[in-house]
Amino acid sequence: MRTFNDLDELAKATGETFGPSRWFDVTQDNVNQYAHSVGDLLWIHTDPERAARESEFGTTIAHGYMTLGMLPEIMRPFFEVKGISLAILVGLDKVRFNRPIKVGSRIRGSGKLTNVRILPNGCIYAMRVTVEVEGEPGSVCTADTLSRLTA
Repeated sequence: MRTFNDLDELAKATGETFGPSRWFDVTQDNVNQYAHSVGDLLWIHTDPERAARESEFGTTIAHGYMTLGMLPEIMRPFFEVKGISLAILVGLDKVRFNRPIKVGSRIRGSGKLTNVRILPNGCIYAMRVTVEVEGEPGSVCTADTLSRLTA
């Protein structure tokens, strides 16, 4: 993890890439928990036998929004700024799901700091996060995130 002494130092890192994160397992249990919590119980996510029989993927797949929900954990080890008391995700701009994430895969992410806007008591920073699947070429998701840091 990279440590910045203040927000001005963070702003000077605009354009830099952080990560990759550690690998995260995408399990059927995780997908089922997510499906039940949001009410999206579509068989392609929750029925491994049917998905193996009837889908082009040969297995169940994670929800796209589940991937987005994992972004804070993926991004957490990228950097820290001394003196910050709160860091929250405040929005997403462009998001693309380039292909589904099959259950049983491992994913990780990296991020490019694209903008830092200094505020009176913190900042809002933009980062393009790219999520990849272990052993597969290209990305499965790219998301332009907006996060707020409060001193």
